[in-house]
Amino acid sequence: MHALIIVDVQYDFLPGGALAVPHGDEVITVINRIQEDYDLVVATQDWHPVGHKSFASVHPGMRPFDVIELVGQEQVLWPDHCVQGAAGARLSDQLDIRRVEAVFRKGTELNIDSYSAFFDNGKRKRTGLDGYLRDREVSVVSVCGLAADYCVYFTAMDALQLGFDTHIIEDAVRAIDGTAYAVKRAAFLQQGGKLFGE
Repeated sequence: MHALIIVDVQYDFLPGGALAVPHGDEVITVINRIQEDYDLVVATQDWHPVGHKSFASVHPGMRPFDVIELVGQEQVLWPDHCVQGAAGARLSDQLDIRRVEAVFRKGTELNIDSYSAFFDNGKRKRTGLDGYLRDREVSVVSVCGLAADYCVYFTAMDALQLGFDTHIIEDAVRAIDGTAYAVKRAAFLQQGGKLFGE
């Protein structure tokens, strides 16, 4: 079984959003087209409570993209984004979700961020995605969506560590910082990951 994991195609990560990924909207057409090629399709949704500790706004004197330590983890501070129930947290209406069997929400704990679709950043709590995929006898996963250098990358790396044959779909990801993604992409390949779309 080969699963497609669609990561965080939400309004706040699209042009005009609170944390817009450059050209993030370009992934949607590709993702819609490729879904039929997979046995199973799931999606993730960043879903932060108001006042999430990853938001720069809750740290006096700090600005978005400053870096702090949060519960023992290095934490980039972000603009407020994907707040539970807010318009920016919605999956894009342009994303075809007819084949999406389940949506896994992450970043729900107030005090810790969650880039990966599998765990929070401290690996203290699972989202349930690993068990869901194993129950469906999935052995191969392909990861797409936003942003390539954060949630896509950490999802893909955790999938590798959990034993899945893991691919990143190059045509269906965009990064916040292309230079940073190039470094992370190399690390992913070094750990045995694979790329689609070259």
